Amino acid sequence: MKLNEKNLAALPEGIARPGYDRARLTAGIVHIGLGNFHRAHQAWYLHRLMQQGLAHDWAIVGAGVRPQDEAMRRRLAAQDYLTTLIELDPSGRSAEVIGSMIDYVPVEEGNGPLIARMSRPDIRIVSLTVTEGGYFTTASGGFDASHDDIRHDAANPSRPRTAFGAIVAALAARRAAGHAPFTVQSCDNLQGNGHVTRQTVVSLARLSDPELADWIEANVTFPDSMVDCIVPATGPHELALVREMGIEDDAPVTHENFRQWVIEDAFCAGRPPWEKVGATLTERVQDYETMKIRILNAGHQVIVNAGELLDTRTISATIAHPLIGALFRKVEHEEIVPHVRPVPGMTPEAYVDLIERRFSNPEIVDTTRRVAFDGASRHRGFVLPILRDALAAGGSIEGLSLVEALWARMCAGTREDGSPIEPNDPIWESLTAAAAAARTRPAAWLEQAAIYGDLAENARFAEAFTRWLTMIWDKGTVAALEAYTRA
Repeated sequence: MKLNEKNLAALPEGIARPGYDRARLTAGIVHIGLGNFHRAHQAWYLHRLMQQGLAHDWAIVGAGVRPQDEAMRRRLAAQDYLTTLIELDPSGRSAEVIGSMIDYVPVEEGNGPLIARMSRPDIRIVSLTVTEGGYFTTASGGFDASHDDIRHDAANPSRPRTAFGAIVAALAARRAAGHAPFTVQSCDNLQGNGHVTRQTVVSLARLSDPELADWIEANVTFPDSMVDCIVPATGPHELALVREMGIEDDAPVTHENFRQWVIEDAFCAGRPPWEKVGATLTERVQDYETMKIRILNAGHQVIVNAGELLDTRTISATIAHPLIGALFRKVEHEEIVPHVRPVPGMTPEAYVDLIERRFSNPEIVDTTRRVAFDGASRHRGFVLPILRDALAAGGSIEGLSLVEALWARMCAGTREDGSPIEPNDPIWESLTAAAAAARTRPAAWLEQAAIYGDLAENARFAEAFTRWLTMIWDKGTVAALEAYTRA
């Protein structure tokens, strides 16, 4: 059965579907970067509200700023912006069709349609999932005004390349028209994602219009949030799975049986009542962020490079590997947990156990390759802040140093069995060059200033990293994992 509005009532029995009249929905949110995670997470929360008869004036308009986003727009438009969500759990599978998205802005060079849509006063929230590395920050966390795309947007504010340039242009238009601003809500895995988003938007605006930057700083809110749900990429397996359920959906999404959304209640133009469907509104977002980013997101980076090197293709298989699973548990408990505060109802130790169970779900075909993608951003954002805290506290760094050495070895581009590792990072060429140089001079890897900053100058870290990378090249990944986990 082709997925579209006309066929909703005729979908196979057991498939949940919207119980609200989608023709009566009106827009309230523009979401930039509309991939699988957004549809399985933020769009799902809004759908649940709509099922309760709430938030019908908060429907989502999708958007993107990359040429490849146009392909997603066309796929979703052909099925009336509906998505089949398939929950994968060892106890069984279930599916539902969500309808909280009602439109998708055409993707054009200069982002004119996006700017125009965000300029309209019905849009009260602009949310983003543009990846952790998409916020134009330096290794020290500041704003990277030297980036080519930022320089372009500063010089051409009416025809920007970036999501942030489009946001600045739309806010300028709203200010000129006398309209109230919208909230800008990051839904990416960044510590203090609201602060980082504010920094990028205000700093970019200041490059071309200082008065506008002052207005944004005074009037626009940028709430912090923590988002969590494991959502694999869609490939042939997922497309076959939705067809087995009797639905022809060209953009289905699979996900685990777990979601969490923790939000700072700072919305300058109102918001849906997300707390009615399980979101947590709190002033302690940072503690939740730290727990999740350090234990889950950094935990992913702890295991995926060893998984790539040993040709272990999925997260569940990687965590089941006796040495890689032992690496995960030892690094988490000895080197990550000491730098995480508890949150209401959850200790760091209990959260590690929860994450290990979630990683172990064999129904979730989440690949090590997907999770290892853009390691330059993920190590810098997830792993290295823990390493800095451990160094400052005089704590153990052996496991974290090994993790960095495994990443350096993986970026050499071959597995232990000699098979090639395909490029898997936006800066793959520079990473492979640094990895090749580090084979005989390990310091060459740490001299990547955009990633490590002043960490290369820390003698304790440099010594541990050198020792582990030398062992990996001389004796192999298995030997290094055995040496660490059995110490």
